[in-house]
Amino acid sequence: MQPIDPNPFLIVGAVLFVCGVVCMTTKRNGIGVLMGVELVLNGANLNFITFSRCTPLGLDGQVFSLFVIVLAAAEAAVALAIALNFYNNHLTIDVDRGDELHG
Repeated sequence: MQPIDPNPFLIVGAVLFVCGVVCMTTKRNGIGVLMGVELVLNGANLNFITFSRCTPLGLDGQVFSLFVIVLAAAEAAVALAIALNFYNNHLTIDVDRGDELHG
């Protein structure tokens, strides 16, 4: 079996990560921010899988990736519930309107 070159996978993972960070910082819509978080998590997952495939770690990277997927699903469910509640109160999902949310 011929070893694969990890560089293209790492480059794609880095591009996903950077696109997610840019999306989180530039979007004013709550759903856009959530999409940026998902892109960041997917970029990290791709790096986990690449390193588990190209290093002698075995299945460790794939197990970490599964934990990140479970975390992303829970984060999406909770964040969408918060976004729906915010929309019911303010009739918008603009994250700049959240300055009146005090603890």
